[in-house]
Amino acid sequence: MPELPDVELYLAALRRLLGGRVVKNVILRSPFLLRTIQPEIDVVKGAEVLDFSRIGKRIVWHFDDACYVFHLMIAGRFHWRKPERMPTGKNDLMAIWFEHGTMMVTEASSKKRASLHVVSDKSELEQFHRGGLEVLDISCVEFSERIKLENRTLKRALTDPRLFSGIGNAYSDEILLAARLSPMKRTHGLSDKEIDRLFSAVQSTLTNWLELLLKKYEKKTFPERVTAFRPEMLAHGKYDHLCGQCEQTKIQRIRYSENECNYCPRCQTGGKMLADRSLSRLLKDDWPKTIEELEEM
Repeated sequence: MPELPDVELYLAALRRLLGGRVVKNVILRSPFLLRTIQPEIDVVKGAEVLDFSRIGKRIVWHFDDACYVFHLMIAGRFHWRKPERMPTGKNDLMAIWFEHGTMMVTEASSKKRASLHVVSDKSELEQFHRGGLEVLDISCVEFSERIKLENRTLKRALTDPRLFSGIGNAYSDEILLAARLSPMKRTHGLSDKEIDRLFSAVQSTLTNWLELLLKKYEKKTFPERVTAFRPEMLAHGKYDHLCGQCEQTKIQRIRYSENECNYCPRCQTGGKMLADRSLSRLLKDDWPKTIEELEEM
């Protein structure tokens, strides 16, 4: 699922490619994508794209009299295609035509999770805010106060959209590795030094990835394969590979339902292995069972 750096990459590319452009036509192929009835989806036909913004992991397209609010979930993506391209592929959900090309919305999954809400007033955007703080815009004091609101595991606290905005499964693994903290450590058990270290890891990890992605795609018309799973990552998706940080111990993982966390025993848990079976009760209490539960909490 695209997370904060990936969504910001999309925003930069969308502004560069579509800012000030006029929508020629909107073609909806999958009724599962659209989650609202009024206003109608083609209300933006003939309208100029004014701007793009982010609400957590949602991407908002701003027009004069309406807003499109996309949530790509795990498998949803934007793709830039030739003018007047029809949404005929098996993964094509929707096509938005412009004079110079087509923005195709796709979802490479049989589970229809991606969503589009059409709202007529900017005040209606408030319903999509989960209350999470923008972690790149807060101080360490604000971060400390927020992470101590509830006694949760660090993995859960970082990915809770009510606490922090835009952090998901992938970047939380990278953050916790950089901070050298166990994903199962409880927030109320954090020392001041550990909170400082965690806050620094949040800031540096997300900032570094955002800068890397923007530089990587700055000369491309539009980014493809936008994902929070990348080969350059040190922990996430690296199960049974040597840790990219210490380069001595293999990355381990804990799986629960549709979620998993990846960690280095040497860097994060003092050499202790976190067994799935022994943690099943903890995970049951502290982790959502589905992606929808996490996102809509």
